[in-house]
Amino acid sequence: MYGENEVIKLLQQMGNQLNSIETDAEKFVEGNNSAGTRLRKAMQNIKNIAQQVRVEVQNQKNSVTI
Repeated sequence: MYGENEVIKLLQQMGNQLNSIETDAEKFVEGNNSAGTRLRKAMQNIKNIAQQVRVEVQNQKNSVTI
């Protein structure tokens, strides 16, 4: 079903984004403020993806016919 695949796709995007920011997180802890800016931007993207997951799950839940 397309909707189920959309949820999985979004979760994979979120995971990829999390994996990609580990280096920036380390750089920020070491004092690199530019890395902190990139980290904050990536976290905002993750937040937006999480909201898309919530909406998609709710849509799928509401579209189930009994």
